[in-house]
Amino acid sequence: MGSALLAMTVCFCMKAILRIFFKLLYHQFAFAYDMVAASVSFNRWKDWGKSVVPFIEGNRILEIGHGPGHLHRVLLDRGLFAVGIDESRQMITLTKRRAQGSARLTRGLAQHLPFPNEIFDTVISTFPADFITDPRTLAEVKRCLSNGGTFIVLPVAWPKNPFLDWLFKVTGESPSEAMELVKTRFRQPFVSAGFKTKVQMLDVKSSILLIIVATKDMR
Repeated sequence: MGSALLAMTVCFCMKAILRIFFKLLYHQFAFAYDMVAASVSFNRWKDWGKSVVPFIEGNRILEIGHGPGHLHRVLLDRGLFAVGIDESRQMITLTKRRAQGSARLTRGLAQHLPFPNEIFDTVISTFPADFITDPRTLAEVKRCLSNGGTFIVLPVAWPKNPFLDWLFKVTGESPSEAMELVKTRFRQPFVSAGFKTKVQMLDVKSSILLIIVATKDMR
């Protein structure tokens, strides 16, 4: 009992520390975000983000949690009417700089989107935090999407490398089993929110990406 309690305490403390770390990285230390993201993704971060572009439909796009603005710049360069929302003042500053003043950005929360009903054809979010599956976020996205509009979320990526293969062998779990569990976990909140939901597994060079394509039913 004592060992179990100790393990739970250590786990809780680690999660708390990670939450604080990522909050600082997204706000006060936003200038270092790209460097950290490149390191943990084996320098694939930007390419992973761009992988959602082929799934975009229509011209009016909302990006939730645009971060330092790499994907947002791609959207603007493609001539799309792209709007971004982020809670971080520092990330908004970075994106404005990257977009050279052409970005349409607002500071706010996904749970309270400051936009009219049915105004966007596609809403996208890449590597968001847990807020993305908050029922309030999903309800707000659904409200802002046009009928038949699409919500595209890239929540997770698996780099292909020998260490991960070794880790799966040690745990006795196959990669396919792990991916099915993750697919189910991420898909269910969108289904519960009333979206017609598909989960795509995209093989991109040295990585496997999980992409959720959630469609608002036509009325």
